[in-house]
Amino acid sequence: MIDETIKEARYYKKLPNDRVRCELCPHMCGLSEGELGKCRLRENRDGTLYAVAYGKTVTVNIDPVEKKPLYHFMPASSILSIGPNGCSFKCDFCQNWHISMEESPTDYVAPEKLVELAKSTGSIGVAFTYTEPLVWFEYVVDAAAALRENGLKSILVTNGFINEGPALELAPLIDGFNIDLKSIRDDFYKKYCDGGVEPVKRFIEIANESSHIEVTNLVIPGLNDSPEDIDDLVDWLAGVSDEIPLHFSRFFPQFRMRDRPPTPQETLERAYKTAVKKMKYVYIGNIFIEGTEDTVCPSCGAVVVRRKGYSVETFGEGGVCPSCGTKIKGVW
Repeated sequence: MIDETIKEARYYKKLPNDRVRCELCPHMCGLSEGELGKCRLRENRDGTLYAVAYGKTVTVNIDPVEKKPLYHFMPASSILSIGPNGCSFKCDFCQNWHISMEESPTDYVAPEKLVELAKSTGSIGVAFTYTEPLVWFEYVVDAAAALRENGLKSILVTNGFINEGPALELAPLIDGFNIDLKSIRDDFYKKYCDGGVEPVKRFIEIANESSHIEVTNLVIPGLNDSPEDIDDLVDWLAGVSDEIPLHFSRFFPQFRMRDRPPTPQETLERAYKTAVKKMKYVYIGNIFIEGTEDTVCPSCGAVVVRRKGYSVETFGEGGVCPSCGTKIKGVW
């Protein structure tokens, strides 16, 4: 009987003595027979690299699209959300560590079944989220193509840690991204995530060329919250495009950082004030601060979308400012 959850990997190289090197992400894992990559979803079997969790999801939920967070992508819509049991990072502050870094029960959902589920729930499409969908590469590519053929949207909520070749293949298939830019400092990524910032920056550039993207920065006290950290992150992102929506997210104690305090409100407000000088759309999440969830017209200052949590009120039609007619960046 054919196991539909096991597929030959798309990006790898065969090496002598039945070893392989995975070339999906910058870890470039060299694997001997029976070994799994860092993501735990790719395995060397007899000198061939396999994606061994194709379509195996840890959960199936319906979420508001704002939860991703995506604020400029069909506001107030609902989206079917799934995710794999693995990740390419080992973040000390991960809020979903029990499903990203530990073995969890999964259910198989074939791409065609995913389309049926999205249609039956009235969803705008599917969000690949919760853990790290880039390590689910073969499944995401197939599922995104099936969704598009059926007039449905696909969204990735991702750490953006992928090599350029697969990134260039994947990005045009996806309608919307929320990409974590955890810090602008490479040493932060190495120490706290077991990763690196340069591939993430490159992925943001690639995704921005073909799809709608938004960027999230989780602001962690004492680690990536200095004025210099925020200034440099904003400067770099504005250099890619000042129209990319930027979300500053409040940190709460999680996983290996349970003793670190939540982000103070004044730190988030300072980051917001810094960013709005150079970016057109800036938000604060995981805490309610009046006005910082609203989408404001960059031309005249009118509120185009008002939010309080997942309560959303839109003004005007099609992402056009009702006051001055300015077109707001996004998918409406």
